Amino acid sequence: MVEQTSRGEIFVVDDDAAVRDTLSMVLKAAGYEVICFADGAALLSVARSRTPAAILLDVHIPGKSGLDILKELQGEDYPAPIFMISGQGDIAMAVGAIKSGALDFIEKPFRGSEIVGRLDEAIGAYARRQAESASPKFSTLHFPGREPLTRREREVLEQFASGASNKEAGRTLGISPRTIEDHRANIMKKLGARNAADLIRIVMTAAQRAS
Repeated sequence: MVEQTSRGEIFVVDDDAAVRDTLSMVLKAAGYEVICFADGAALLSVARSRTPAAILLDVHIPGKSGLDILKELQGEDYPAPIFMISGQGDIAMAVGAIKSGALDFIEKPFRGSEIVGRLDEAIGAYARRQAESASPKFSTLHFPGREPLTRREREVLEQFASGASNKEAGRTLGISPRTIEDHRANIMKKLGARNAADLIRIVMTAAQRAS
C-alpha cells in the first residue's frame, strides 16, 4: 500500500492565533502540511532556505508589515504563489501588494472551503506555467545522483508537471488513476522530492541544466 503523499507545505503568517489555528485545521484536512508563523521575521528565516507550495501572508503582522515581507521575498520571482490576507479596510493595501508580486488577496472573514479552492487553483496553475515556460523534453532530462526513471515514469512525470490530475493522466496514458498514484509516489522517492512543489522544482532545475 502506497503512503498518501502530502500535497505540499503551506506557510501561514498571521499574528492572530485563532486565525492560524483555523487555517491550519482547514488546510490539513485538505491534505496539506501547514507551518504557522506569528511574524514576518520567523517566516523569512525559513522561506529563504525552504520553498513551500504557497504562502498565506497577513497584511498586518508585528514588526515588518506583510508588504515589507513580500518585497523582501521578491514576491513576483519567489518560486511559489503568495496570497495576502486582509481585513475589509485593507483592500487598497492588498491591491498594492499584488503590484509588488502577491498572486492575489483573501479577505477576512473567509470560508475554509474558499481558501482551499483558491490555493488548489493557484498551485496547479503555477505548476503548469512553470512547466510550459521551460518546455522540457522529459525523455532526455537527467537527474544526477538519482535512481533512473523508467520510460513510463517519465511519461507520468510529464503529465504531472503539466498539471494533469491522476484521472486525466491515467486517461492520457491509458492506465488507472491508482496506478498513476503508485508511479508518482515512486518518482518522488527516486528523485528525493518532499512534496509536489519540490518535484516541480527538481524537474525545472533539470530542464534548465539541459537547455
